[in-house]
Amino acid sequence: MTKTFANWLTVAVVVQLIGSPTARVDAQDESPESQARRAAVLKSFRDEITPFLKTYCLDCHGKNNREKQGDVSFQSTFGRPGAGEFRKQWQQALVNVKTHAMPPKDAKKQPTDEERQKFMEWVPTVKFLSQPDPGAFVIRRLTKVEYGNTLRDLLGVEPTVAAQLPDDVPGEGYLNTISPLLSEQYLEIANEALNRALGPKNGPPTERQKQLFGEAPAPDSDLRMAASKVAGSFARTAFRRPLSDDEVDVLLRVFDLGQENKLTYSESLRLMVKAVLVSPQFLFITPDKETPSGQSIVPLDDHQLASRLSYFLWSTMPDAELAGLADNGKLHEPDVLKTQVKRMIDDPRSQALFDGFGVQWLGIAGLKEKNFDPAKFPQMNVSLRIAMHDEVKLFFESIMRENRSIIAFVDSDYSFLNEQLAKVYGLETTITGPQMRKVQLTDANRGGVLGMPGILAMTSFPERTSAVKRGVWVLEQVLGERVPPAPANVPALEKQDQKEVAKLTLRQRTELHRSDAVCANCHKILDPIGFGLENFDAIGRWRDKDDSGGPIDAAGELPDGQRFTTPKELKAIIAARKTEVVRNLTEKLLSYSLCRPLEGYDEFVVDRVMESLSKDDNRMQTLITEVVLSYPFTHRRVR
Repeated sequence: MTKTFANWLTVAVVVQLIGSPTARVDAQDESPESQARRAAVLKSFRDEITPFLKTYCLDCHGKNNREKQGDVSFQSTFGRPGAGEFRKQWQQALVNVKTHAMPPKDAKKQPTDEERQKFMEWVPTVKFLSQPDPGAFVIRRLTKVEYGNTLRDLLGVEPTVAAQLPDDVPGEGYLNTISPLLSEQYLEIANEALNRALGPKNGPPTERQKQLFGEAPAPDSDLRMAASKVAGSFARTAFRRPLSDDEVDVLLRVFDLGQENKLTYSESLRLMVKAVLVSPQFLFITPDKETPSGQSIVPLDDHQLASRLSYFLWSTMPDAELAGLADNGKLHEPDVLKTQVKRMIDDPRSQALFDGFGVQWLGIAGLKEKNFDPAKFPQMNVSLRIAMHDEVKLFFESIMRENRSIIAFVDSDYSFLNEQLAKVYGLETTITGPQMRKVQLTDANRGGVLGMPGILAMTSFPERTSAVKRGVWVLEQVLGERVPPAPANVPALEKQDQKEVAKLTLRQRTELHRSDAVCANCHKILDPIGFGLENFDAIGRWRDKDDSGGPIDAAGELPDGQRFTTPKELKAIIAARKTEVVRNLTEKLLSYSLCRPLEGYDEFVVDRVMESLSKDDNRMQTLITEVVLSYPFTHRRVR
């Protein structure tokens, strides 16, 4: 029987995933202003950017394999510079040109400052070449967390029933990508989940079975008809939409198979329910197959929208209220959507947004497992790691549920501590006990994610801090800048002559390290930010001297000339860059909600969300609501 189901599941999944080629997106009507703007961007590309690329880039990044270095080719951009797949390439090129990382220092030809400036000014305009397009609807498997949560809400079992599944591999920074379907494991989990929900296979009916499937039919009644009603109700909840007649027939054939093998009604019903739990319609988020002919872009139907919304904010299936609105065709109405977003944020299940998105965005996914030197940091035990993780989680949730400004992630005057974590903050005399509680902070060097021990620990090495890792984290995760990867064969600080550097501070050693011309351009941007956080040691404690005994020098100057001498002053500079902070979080959250990287037209969507945010003090709930109401969230490209 197991082999039969495994084969059926494999075939069904292949059918679901193959599909047809992505449909062409028809050109949309444009206003004269939009047409003129597009023409201007294309003219600039032809007259200024194309010569720039040919002169300074194609020798290394041409179309031939031997010319294509770093897996980057600009040759293919000449015919369609606005194509969505080039978005990351243009952004990385902008960073490389801005930091003088490209062309490399040993290149024979170098652009003038004026040429660099024109290139940097053109790249942000490439979005004007994009056509309205919500992007591909990502057919994806439920993540391990989503799968466990859905079994919990469907059957009333603990999500740990799915613990045997392999952890998901992050894609685009978030745990929501497609991974191989392990059919045998799903069958085992389905068996275990049903055992927990209904009792042993050969046991008598339980009260839970009555709650899930209704009263058992009388022996002389039409058992197949009773099974049909169960299929229509239970599978509708599991599939997150009404079933087609063909889908009901498939499930009833499984029930018939049980009857033919002399199983009781309950046993046959259990077999049918197991088929639901291993069905692709349960395991995958998929678009509706019924689409209007001749259309390349369509709105999501209300059931698809309910699933997208529920898995975005709760990491589980829609509840009865969402399902009811979808059944009545009301969910797509903007006012209804806004009301549901508010309701869902207020619900405790919205903690899933931190578990799925916040953990990946803030980079603390491996905090509980990360190694630290036990001789230097003996206090980094399990309970302190949990407290560090919970501080970030509670802080994220407070900004979301209290509808605070996004800028509060950088600059705030409170956090969440218990006695053990308070010692890291130097507040052990005022906070006692293991319970996490909201604490007002008086030290302006703290407050916000830049001064949180869990994040400071994750951007350190096991035995020491890292100005480079912390600088990269602030630039990429907070400000949304792209940092070029380190050049190959650059030795680590540990490779320096230890006798020569024995009396140097970590800052002095790092500055010696970046004297290499290949490293200097990026490090002059990264290092000042990292040095500005050097008063925090590798687990986030305040210090005035580093490991060598030398004084901490947290002073720095950013490329724009702004200076700081303390974490407090650095934090204020970063918080003042509101547009970058807000846009970065907007892009990351939109990408997470769509389960795909952003493409060309998404830039316009981000612009519109930013406009709404600017009118409401950049509040977190406004961001979430605007993402849900956005064009790519509520529409899909027909596949």
